[in-house]
Amino acid sequence: MIYVVYDRRGGVDEYVIHALAGLRDHASRVLAVVNGKLTSEARRRLEAVSDEILVRKNVGFDIWAHKEALEHVGAAIDDFDEVVLTNDTWFGPVRPYGPVFAKMDALDADFWGMTDHAREEPNPFTGEGVLPYHLQSFWIAVRRRMFTSQRWERYWRELPEMPSYFDAVLKHEAVFTETFVDAGFTSAVAFASADYPTDHPALFNPTLLIDDGCPLVKRRPFFHWPPFLDRHAVIGRTIIDNVASYGYPVALILDNLARTVPPKVINTNLAMLDVLPRTTVTAPENPSSLRVLVVIHATGAATAAPLIERLSWFPTPVDVIVTTSDAGLVPALEDLLASRRSDVGSAHVRLVPSAEGRDMSAFLIGCRDELSEGRYDVFVKLHDRVPSRRGRTISEYFRRYTLDNLVGSRAYIANLLALFVREPGLGAVFPPAIQAGYAITGEGWSWYRGMGHEMAEKLGIRVPLDGVTPLAPLGGMWIGRPGALRPYLSERWTYRDFRDRSREKVPDLQRLLERLISASAGEEGMHVRTVLDAEHASLTHLALEYKIDQLAVNLPGYPVDQIQFLHRAGWMGTAGAVAFFRMYMKTNHSGIVNRFDPIMHPFGRGARAVLRTARAGVAAGRRLARGTRA
Repeated sequence: MIYVVYDRRGGVDEYVIHALAGLRDHASRVLAVVNGKLTSEARRRLEAVSDEILVRKNVGFDIWAHKEALEHVGAAIDDFDEVVLTNDTWFGPVRPYGPVFAKMDALDADFWGMTDHAREEPNPFTGEGVLPYHLQSFWIAVRRRMFTSQRWERYWRELPEMPSYFDAVLKHEAVFTETFVDAGFTSAVAFASADYPTDHPALFNPTLLIDDGCPLVKRRPFFHWPPFLDRHAVIGRTIIDNVASYGYPVALILDNLARTVPPKVINTNLAMLDVLPRTTVTAPENPSSLRVLVVIHATGAATAAPLIERLSWFPTPVDVIVTTSDAGLVPALEDLLASRRSDVGSAHVRLVPSAEGRDMSAFLIGCRDELSEGRYDVFVKLHDRVPSRRGRTISEYFRRYTLDNLVGSRAYIANLLALFVREPGLGAVFPPAIQAGYAITGEGWSWYRGMGHEMAEKLGIRVPLDGVTPLAPLGGMWIGRPGALRPYLSERWTYRDFRDRSREKVPDLQRLLERLISASAGEEGMHVRTVLDAEHASLTHLALEYKIDQLAVNLPGYPVDQIQFLHRAGWMGTAGAVAFFRMYMKTNHSGIVNRFDPIMHPFGRGARAVLRTARAGVAAGRRLARGTRA
């Protein structure tokens, strides 16, 4: 058994250990091949489920890893009857391995795969030609007659370089089966696509495969591009429920996805939005065992009072810290807390020395000790801040939206906290991005994305960031585990770090850190859920449905086609003649655009600079003319 592992951190996820532990009973020897680096702790864990570990440079994907492993084994391969080439792109065993090995042992074949892919024309990777029928390369078992042949030796000797994923598919996976069948070897497949309603059941019909006894489920149905999966009605939540029904520990799946997939992709594909009741406690889990810290940042006694009143809604008394940067507020806030003494455990007002960073700095700096000491299972972060640049109606709805969907009622709070009891790997919970009154869709990163990557690197966060709008508690209120903040708490922030630098055109650190909350949790192997009550779920869904309907009215095809069309066309700007010409060229003559892009970019920047100067000159002339006439 040759099993290839890759982890950008040099670690080994628990799902890999679980998969290999199950395979030990069916393999006389397990060779684990690690692409890249391997920490000493990861090596120790991997040694427990393998006979030998080979660490190599991360080049050529798992294909070249298999090549080097075969070279490493050398002539000793003759000691085996069958060699299985596999990798870490699947979760298992969901069903037992044994029946599949027994089924395939009974067949007279030279090599076999777990699943296959039907012939497809045109080739979806190139848009032309044919993608031949092939066994999928994540699991191919090869028997003695084939792996001792000259054709086998020549295939691996002549294997081309594979710098990209598409190379791995087109230069190996798509040709391997055809190459050896043409050479006179016979193939077989454990779960044939011909028996399923699609050409690619490992992606499109994983629940049918599992129900038929397939021992594994591919990772791709959980992390593939959401609009594509939506087009084919591949529902990750259905898949994971199916996997759980056979006893597989789905926490291993969530842990891996949290570390390796953009948070919003996981949230979307696994439908991790929970609509929680406000009037009835429906969760079977009892949250009373959780040690809860509530942190409220106050800017006024009148605005903080409604938040402090809700402390009595928690299932059991909670510890409370009310932070403020206004010394004059402290007596009034202490009186408010005193009136709730019977509803809380420890409670005090904490004066923080600076208003820079507002509630985020007060939370990360002012409450650092409580968040770092392991005293609490869950924190609730609230504030009384109201959007200052929005109209009254929008501001009022923002407050109602965030509070209703975090601490909306006694029953709602109990149902929400029960999520943390049910899922030890749950790192944070908050409402989805607000829709009414805001234009967040498509602009959630705003100008923070570049700085987001820099900050993630600084904090040691290697989770891929969301591409358009991050999955984040925009507005600064959420409920989470202190452990999900480890990357933040490992940094010694100062209030000066949070100073307002908008005049310097530097992103606001408070808002930047808000946008990385899910990635911080993911780095710790914790996933994120979003929550709404029924009222706001209705409002949000219908508003989005109507807006999407209006946006799509002039675009053909399924949403995935419309999205791809707009992505090809690129930025529309103000829909001027130049923008439309650029969109036309990118849509219809992308090859020409790609060739001229390196030349046109500098030219475009220069042209825009000239236009800006000309406009400024015209505006100055008009002002001068108006002054002369006056």
